[in-house]
Amino acid sequence: MNRREFLAASAAAVWSLRSSAQRHSYATTIDVARVDRSRILSAANRYLDEQPKTITCVRATRSEGGPHDYFSEGDYWWPDPSSPNGPYIRRDGMSNPANFNDHRELLIRLSLQVPALTAAWAITKKTLYAAKAADHLRAWFVNPDTRMNPDLQYAQAIHGITPGRGTGIIDTLHLVEVARSASWLEPSGSLKPAEINAIRRWFADYTTWMTTSKNGLEEKAAKNNHGTCWVAQVAEFARFTHDDSKVAECRELFRTKLVPDQIAPDGRLPLELARTKPYSYSLFDMDALSAICQIASAPGDNLWTFATPDGRGIRKTIDFMFPFIQNKSKWSFPHDVEYFDDLPVRQPSLLFAGLAYKDDAYIALWRTLNPDPAVPEIIRNFPIRQPVLWVNEPA
Repeated sequence: MNRREFLAASAAAVWSLRSSAQRHSYATTIDVARVDRSRILSAANRYLDEQPKTITCVRATRSEGGPHDYFSEGDYWWPDPSSPNGPYIRRDGMSNPANFNDHRELLIRLSLQVPALTAAWAITKKTLYAAKAADHLRAWFVNPDTRMNPDLQYAQAIHGITPGRGTGIIDTLHLVEVARSASWLEPSGSLKPAEINAIRRWFADYTTWMTTSKNGLEEKAAKNNHGTCWVAQVAEFARFTHDDSKVAECRELFRTKLVPDQIAPDGRLPLELARTKPYSYSLFDMDALSAICQIASAPGDNLWTFATPDGRGIRKTIDFMFPFIQNKSKWSFPHDVEYFDDLPVRQPSLLFAGLAYKDDAYIALWRTLNPDPAVPEIIRNFPIRQPVLWVNEPA
């Protein structure tokens, strides 16, 4: 039995000994920096040789915006066979590879590079890692020639229907760990005070757009994972920009909207189970809900322990999904139409919940899972990849 198999068997044994109602708490701790050291440094050393690339590197010819405006097209929209030049039609769960995806790929590239470089600085304090991460932040958020405009007016457009939609705001979920990285880099000296202030202004401006624009308010009102990801983004961006009132608003939305609207009393996520990728979407929404708990919980207002009068709460969801992560063959719902075999990965919700609840089983299972998926679609739905930045505080 190899180490991965041993850890998986250990997690299974721990879980089998205690049901959700019978589980005991343990003084669980884990040195994430030690666990992830080799993978962090391997990625960061690779990224040291890669230069910043922003959306200004690729002109989106079908966009109604300019060179500094982010543009993407809805994943599941395809030409209509009965009217090839007419408005596109929707095929839920089936991504159209011909749609414009370059800006999203550049955003994901940023979200891979900056957190890895920042994590490498955090665990080694070697300035070369912080300096390279800072180069990317300047290019995206400071330099007037290369920066991205702080809005997503033209995200997830649909040919023949709309130049951009509120649902496109989910694309910037990949900036959540970038904003977290900027907090870590501030004491490194790699960014001048004026530069870190400019980065904060960018995120403050983007948060204002998210909370006041038509597209932003549409996404805020979404009841599925889109609404969750709106809250996760606003919470982290507000934390980074020291906007305590918006963080408090996100806590309130978690309690009064996300949990009651999305989590069933037994923990399942019905709106995600109704999709053509029920397994993927359930994992994704669980991770996003857990990220909100990690970001926005406050003394006296712990979202990890929040539950509605009929028992809905994030722990119910994690307990519901746990056996299906541990053994996917137990999944009793329809299989995803795409990429079912590539999941699960190292879901951050397991680590965060294991620490929050002092539960060994969650963390034991987390350690057995793949932390570095290679399939682009899986990477796109896995935006928290450097947990060392989330379970510790900047020095």
